Order: sequence, then structure tokens, then C-alpha cells
Amino acid sequence: MASATTTETNPAFVLRAVKDLAFEKRSISPLRDPHEVRVHIAQTGICGSDVHYWQRGRIGDFVLSSPIILGHESSGTVVEVGSAVTNLQVGDRVAIEPGVPCRRCDYCRSGSYGLCNDTIFAATPPWDGTLAKYYTVASDYCYKIPDHMDMEEAALVEPVSVAVQICKVADLRANQTVVVFGAGPIGLLAQAVAKASGARKVLAVDISAARLAFAKSFAADGTFVPPKAELGVEPMAHSEEIAGMIKVLFGLGEGADVVLECTGAEPCIQAGIYVAKKGGTYVQAGMGKENVMFPITTACIRALTIKGSIRYSTGCYPSAIQLVASGMIDVKRLITNRFKFEDAEKAFELVKKAEEGVFKVVIEGVR
Repeated sequence: MASATTTETNPAFVLRAVKDLAFEKRSISPLRDPHEVRVHIAQTGICGSDVHYWQRGRIGDFVLSSPIILGHESSGTVVEVGSAVTNLQVGDRVAIEPGVPCRRCDYCRSGSYGLCNDTIFAATPPWDGTLAKYYTVASDYCYKIPDHMDMEEAALVEPVSVAVQICKVADLRANQTVVVFGAGPIGLLAQAVAKASGARKVLAVDISAARLAFAKSFAADGTFVPPKAELGVEPMAHSEEIAGMIKVLFGLGEGADVVLECTGAEPCIQAGIYVAKKGGTYVQAGMGKENVMFPITTACIRALTIKGSIRYSTGCYPSAIQLVASGMIDVKRLITNRFKFEDAEKAFELVKKAEEGVFKVVIEGVR
């Protein structure tokens, strides 16, 4: 594969404004510093955040104010290396970690670089993402993949890393009982990482019976579809009732050791607090409404450890690659739809519909 040249163009899939997508031919600029590499993108998975920016233009403090290239779950082949790069060479196949921090702040120096305020994160305003022919990134945030891993698997190392971080934040240990709310891609992967971490029992909760059927075949030991509340029942009371049902049905006694909330839905957040045992750990990974009714008294009385999880930290990407490469997590099973680069908008429209039979949608790179 030839290196990119300054006379070549860089086809890209661009979010110009809210609900305004377009293909553009961008110029190919020189590497920004001697530690960077240029990667020819092979595969890109669509994340919910990509769709969120497309439809709403913001996630929290990150607001779309100028056009950006979408995409951040990607793999590819190195086509150019900076003069100071020693860990990679042209032709290496890599999984790309999409967030490059400053490496100098206290967060970075402690290993929690996902919290760095100066992170350049692909497809997070104002930074361009990976849905282009070429993407330029720091060489130490590209990870060589084994020969037997294909590019689709390498692209999905990114969501696996998110799940690794969730379980890392939970300090999940062998022989624990784990309840995971949500059987979408991140929920499913959190279940799989929990199981790979030695959890004794992993339970999946979702409103979709079809998604739970997949979860049972993927990593979950048991599944639960919460019944709808009866007329006149107060929502918080219903959430507590749901938690009680889960405890009894799966023999959890006083509750689960660890709860991983991967939906962001208010009823799930509430039920998650109620289903945790005294002294248990609750991790919030799903993002929904910015403010919810939260059973804080119960959290206090039960002395719960409550944590939030975002992106990844030191060691997550190498761990995720090992989990995929070893076959412990079969990410290929999550891929339900594949699109060519020129059909990227159709791929985004499909993800936006949020059909229960659609898990991961991947877009092939520009050849």
C-alpha cells in the first residue's frame, strides 16, 4: 500500500451541522509531529455518540460549532510514520485508540488519562474523527493486532475497551454476582468482560426479550424483562419492586455485589441502586437524561460505592485486544450490518432507528 501524498485527496464523511451529513474531499496535510502516524482506515463501527452529535449537536459540554468528520471506532493499516516513531512501521495493522491526552496533567500522570481536559478525541467537537480514507494519530495510541485478528474485530476493540473500563472502575473480582442493566452493545460487552473476569453469576436486565435472548447466548447466565408497573403504582416503588423480583428470581439474597448500569434510563438507575447489596458497588456508564430521581437515602443506608465510568484508562486497550484475540469475547457476533463507505449515511439512518435486532453497524473504509 502506497503512502498518502499531498496530491491525493482524503474522502471523508462529515457532520456539517445538526442533521446535516455530507461527503467531502479533504486535503491530506503533513504529519503534525514526528511521533505521529497516518493510518489507512479499514473498518469503523458506529457509536451512539456519533448519532447523538448528528441529531442533537452536543453531549454535555461538547458542542458542535463547526463541521467535523464522524467516527471513532476504527482499525486500519499504517501508511506513513513520523521520524521519531519506533513502535510501528508502514504496513502494520492496528486498532486505534481514539482519545490522545496531553500526557502531562495530574490525570494523565496518574493513569486516568480519560479525564484529561486537553484530550484530542476523534469525532468529539472540535476534533475530526476516523470516517475518512486516512486518519493521523499519535503512534503510541495505535496498537498492533495479531495476524489472526481481522479489521472488523480490531475496530470493535474500542467498545470492548469501554466495557473493560466499566469493570475496572467497579473493581470487579472473581466469584462476585453482577447485574448489568442494558443488553445493547456496551451492556453485552460489559457482561462478557465481567464473565471473563471470573464473575460467578452475570445477570442481564432489558426491556427487549430479543436482546436478552442474544445476551443469554453471548455471556449472561440469566436474563430478566421487567414487567410494566400497574396503574397507580409510584415509579420509584415500582423500581424497588423490580429489584426485589431480581433478587428472589436469581437467588441473590440481599443483592448483587456489583451493578453495572449501561442504559441511562431512570427506572434502571433506580432499580440498580435497590438491587445492590449492602456495601456493594454501583457503576453508572449509561447516559440518558441529565437529571433523574435518585434513591439517595437507600444508597447511603446500604453504604454503596457509587462510581461513574467514561471511556478508558491505562491498560484497557491492551486488555481488550487480548480478550478479542484469545476468543474470550467474540465481537464478530455483535456485527449485524455492514456498509460500504459510500453508503455511510444509510448506516447512520439504520442506527438512528434503534431497532432491537441491530447491534453493531460497521462501515468499510475507502479502498
